[in-house]
Amino acid sequence: MRTDSRKKGEKNRRLRLWAVAVWLLLWELLSRHIGQDILLVSPVSVLVRLLELITGKGEAARAAAFWGAAAFSFCRIIGGFLAASAAGVLLACLAGALRPAEEFLAPAMTALKAVPVASFIILVLIWIPSRNLSVVISFLMVLPIVYTNMMEGIRSMDAQLLEMARVFQVPLARRIRYIYLSQLLPFLRTAFSLSLGLCWKAGIAAEVIGIPDGSIGERLYEAKVYLQTADLFAWTLVIVTLSVGFEKCFLYAADRAVARLEQS
Repeated sequence: MRTDSRKKGEKNRRLRLWAVAVWLLLWELLSRHIGQDILLVSPVSVLVRLLELITGKGEAARAAAFWGAAAFSFCRIIGGFLAASAAGVLLACLAGALRPAEEFLAPAMTALKAVPVASFIILVLIWIPSRNLSVVISFLMVLPIVYTNMMEGIRSMDAQLLEMARVFQVPLARRIRYIYLSQLLPFLRTAFSLSLGLCWKAGIAAEVIGIPDGSIGERLYEAKVYLQTADLFAWTLVIVTLSVGFEKCFLYAADRAVARLEQS
């Protein structure tokens, strides 16, 4: 029932093609009205420039540079996301089992949620090389979200069900699969949904400030310096595609895991 309602809600939130088409048309009309690509380039020009970046205009080196930049940023940002997800789950389990651990972690999680991302970027850039900056920033942005959602899931667990499992001496493996995972996975899925977009925004912002060689952030910085508006929009489209594509695949896998546990 819970899975069906979630799918119904997601269906209602899907983008409609006509709405996308209207926004693209408005973009095209506004671009023609302004008449200066340096201020607002048309969507057609953006797509043409994106194809040029992907193919390298027939030059293998340029195409390799494009895919290298995309892979550089993707691996680091998603690496930070996955590491933060694992750390958030482990810390939440520790805090749920030990009250002193929860009290100890509370100030740190509050600080991570409150401190502006720009402050973290500048501070972390002093400590580590710029090549690894997006990993750390993505990690710091995702960690409190996963931790907080997991703690909410732990607090909302059915105490009577846990007590019954303890009284009847249900094996730990069965308790983890049929009690803990079935009740905590929906909270974890929500944390992933909230944090995936945020980690991309923070990670790319870190790259724009740190300007690591061979990253998407470096390409965005160069587009700003040389006033290459088409490049700016094209690389932004690449970021959106990578972010949305990974999010859809990752959340699909999470939904499948939740559905299997609910059916078992």
